[in-house]
Amino acid sequence: MKKFLVLYRAPVSAREQLERADPAQTEAGMALWTRWMQKNGAAILDGGAPLEGGKKFAAGTLLDADATIAGFAIVQSESMLAATKLLHDHPHFHTAGGEIELFEFLVLPGT
Repeated sequence: MKKFLVLYRAPVSAREQLERADPAQTEAGMALWTRWMQKNGAAILDGGAPLEGGKKFAAGTLLDADATIAGFAIVQSESMLAATKLLHDHPHFHTAGGEIELFEFLVLPGT
């Protein structure tokens, strides 16, 4: 099995989304996520979490990280194509402007 990093992008930060949502929206959103995770079961290695604006380090300088990254998860699948099928009906697509990026973890030589 291969492992994949799932990055959730959104034009509004995860914190703002959480603060703006009323209790009914929050409950409905969590129900979508719960169904998606149950449906995909063992393929979800880490359900992830929303992310707060981070920092990046470039040439010794501390900068603000890409604010459009709103969360992550780690999944496993036989191939990139199979992993994309896990994301076909993902609840993040209910976020206005929500996008998902998928990256395969490479195996380090000698491990």
